[in-house]
Amino acid sequence: MNGLRARVRDALVAGARGLTLSLMGWVPSVALSVLAVVSISLYPLGIGALTTPSVLRMVRAYANRRRLLAARWAGIRIPAPYEPLPSPASGGLMGRVELTNQLLKDPATWRDLRWLSVDTIASAAVASLAPYLLLEGVFGILLAAGLWQPIVAANGDFWYEFVPVTGWASAFAAGAVGCVWTAVALRWNPVLIRTNFRITEAQLAPTAAELARRVEKLTETRRNAADASAAELRRIERDLHDGAQARLVAMGMDLGAIEMLLDKDPAKARQLLAHTRQSSVDALAELRDLVRGIHPPVLAERGLGDAVRALALRLPIATEVTVDLNGGRADAPVESAAYFAVSEILTNAAKHSGADRVWVDLHHTDGMLRIAVTDDGRGGAVIAAGSGLAGVERRLGTFDGVLAVSSPAGGPTLVTMEIPCALS
Repeated sequence: MNGLRARVRDALVAGARGLTLSLMGWVPSVALSVLAVVSISLYPLGIGALTTPSVLRMVRAYANRRRLLAARWAGIRIPAPYEPLPSPASGGLMGRVELTNQLLKDPATWRDLRWLSVDTIASAAVASLAPYLLLEGVFGILLAAGLWQPIVAANGDFWYEFVPVTGWASAFAAGAVGCVWTAVALRWNPVLIRTNFRITEAQLAPTAAELARRVEKLTETRRNAADASAAELRRIERDLHDGAQARLVAMGMDLGAIEMLLDKDPAKARQLLAHTRQSSVDALAELRDLVRGIHPPVLAERGLGDAVRALALRLPIATEVTVDLNGGRADAPVESAAYFAVSEILTNAAKHSGADRVWVDLHHTDGMLRIAVTDDGRGGAVIAAGSGLAGVERRLGTFDGVLAVSSPAGGPTLVTMEIPCALS
């Protein structure tokens, strides 16, 4: 009995979901497909550059919504292998043209558009069978219960499927057919919903070539991360050797000299002891700076926003920081990468830009941590091999992050960073 109830419940839920999916296929999918075709067609004329980015972003959001439903309703997880979109280097029309080009170069964009066409026909047709089977089955049973009388009285001849309903005998035959449709719905409605999502998966899932490129990119970022880790370890070793370790060795030698001078020249021993005490203070300060360079305490204790504000306070340039993280925090490795990226960019601004003022905007929207650093300096910043910006790009690449730099001669310089992440 419980098994029958569960099957009835599953069939009813699948029918409701099928109705939802079919309506989505016939209304939003058709509308977005038409908008996308018209907008892209007008792109060569310049008009489409104003509308295409917004339309394609809506298509992506709609496709991601369908991915979410596939995971929730059918347990089917469909990857979203979109190329990250950094903020355009310029604003206005040229910025939208640049963004449109980036969107149109992404194979996932064309896969989304192809899926919209399939969704309006095949997917919607499969999904609509679930509510149809239920409604048609219930209607046949109601005919056998007596609903046939007012219908025949009002319309005369009436056909239910292939059964001409004229009296009780034919009405019972219609009821038997309705029971068959109901049984089919109980058995196959959940399968129809899964089939709908399988069709969606076939259209939206990345190809083998794209997965191969993704693996290559991950391999490259892992190699870059290993190189960066090794370089960081060498820096720590060098700083320890040249700084705190040297001071500690000198302190040991001073203490040995003090031991020999205690009886012979107490005044000289006291003088040397004061020098040793100062050396210990300096060594402790260097160790604290070294630890702060590995992982700043303010970052661990108070999060990325306050850590960036602390960076700004130490900068010799007037710096304004705006933070909007909705009270959440990213994972520690992401926070660390973002912190040191901002630190490098602010250091560059202080050393090379000749700027009088710097603005830092840090916020999280649409599953993306976005950071923009702007200065009013002389400009001319580029991502060159071996430069600090190249190091920042490698650091962000470990987390699928992107870096974009706009720095025309004469300034201003705008550096934007995006890191996909969730806040907790």
